[in-house]
Amino acid sequence: KGIRMMHILPLMKYSLAAAVLCISASSVAAECVPSPWGVDDEIGAANRVNPERTLAAAQLIKKGESHPLGIVLDPNMPAFPPRYTALQVVQPNQHFGADPGFGWDTDYNDDVLQMWLGTGPQLDGLGHIGESGEFYNCNEGSEFSFITGLTKLDISGIPPIVGRGVMIDMAKHMGVDYLAAGQPITSDAIKAAMAAQDVTVGEGDIVLLHTGYTDAKLKTDPQLWGSSIPGITNEAAVFLAGLKPSAVGADTWGLGAVPPRAGDKVYYDHVVLLKQNGIYILETMNTGRLADESVHEFMFVLGQARLKGAVQMIINPVAMW
Repeated sequence: KGIRMMHILPLMKYSLAAAVLCISASSVAAECVPSPWGVDDEIGAANRVNPERTLAAAQLIKKGESHPLGIVLDPNMPAFPPRYTALQVVQPNQHFGADPGFGWDTDYNDDVLQMWLGTGPQLDGLGHIGESGEFYNCNEGSEFSFITGLTKLDISGIPPIVGRGVMIDMAKHMGVDYLAAGQPITSDAIKAAMAAQDVTVGEGDIVLLHTGYTDAKLKTDPQLWGSSIPGITNEAAVFLAGLKPSAVGADTWGLGAVPPRAGDKVYYDHVVLLKQNGIYILETMNTGRLADESVHEFMFVLGQARLKGAVQMIINPVAMW
C-alpha cells in the first residue's frame, strides 16, 4: 500500500492534464464515423482475426518454445491511482479446527481478490477510453456505462485474439538497454527499427514494442516506473493504426509517453487506437525474453477472462515460436 501511495501525486498531475485536454477537445470534436465493420459492431479490430491468419500464425511455431507475455502481478507493485490489488488467502469454515463436513481430515486454501482490472498486464477494451462522451463506433458513454458494468463494448464479447505477433525492439534500435522515462517513440523511429530488424506488420497482426523499461525499473526504482514511462507519440499511434493490426502493446503500463512530448496530448494514443480505430491495447507485456533471443515473429494467443460488463482485464497472453 505504501508503494502505491508514492505514485498518486506524480500520476495525478498527468491525469489532470488529460482531463483538461478532453474538456478542450469537446468543443472541436468531429462528427463520428461509424466502424467499417458496421454500425452495430462491438469488437473492432478483433474482426481481423480469421481462420486463414490463425493457420498462418501456427506455421511460425518452429522450435516449440512458448513464453508468458504477462508479467507477474504483485499486489505491492505500483498502479495508476487510485487502482490497487489486494489479495487475501483464507481457510473457510476451518477456523479453530472446525470440520467443514467433508468426512475426512480436510485442509484447503481459497483466495479473495479485490482489485482494479486495469493493473499489471492488461487488455484495454473498446469501452475504456472515449472523447467528448463518445466511444468506439459512435457509442455514447452515457448510454452504456453503468456502475454495475458496461452494457456495450465490454471485454466479454471479445473473441480469442490469435494471430501473428511481432516484436519491435526499440531499445536495441536506439542502442540502449532501456529507454529513458518520458522518452518519445516516433513513427520514424518505429519505421527505422522495423527496417533494421527486418520486421513487417500485416493486417490483423499483434504489435509489441520492447523498451526494456519495466525489466530495468519496476524493481529497482518503482517510484520512477510508476510515474513516468517511455512511449509512442500521438502521430506514432496514427501510424501504427494505419498498419491495421488487431492489437498494439508495449512493456510499459501505458502505451504513450508520460509525460507526453511537447505538443502531444497525454494518453491520446488510447483515443486513436481504441475509439477511432477499434484496436486493442496491451499493457505491461513481458517482452524481455523475446528481445534477448531476437524473436521478432511468433504466434500470439490470448483468451481473456470473460467477465460480463468489464472494461479491462488482467491477461497473460502466450507467445509461441
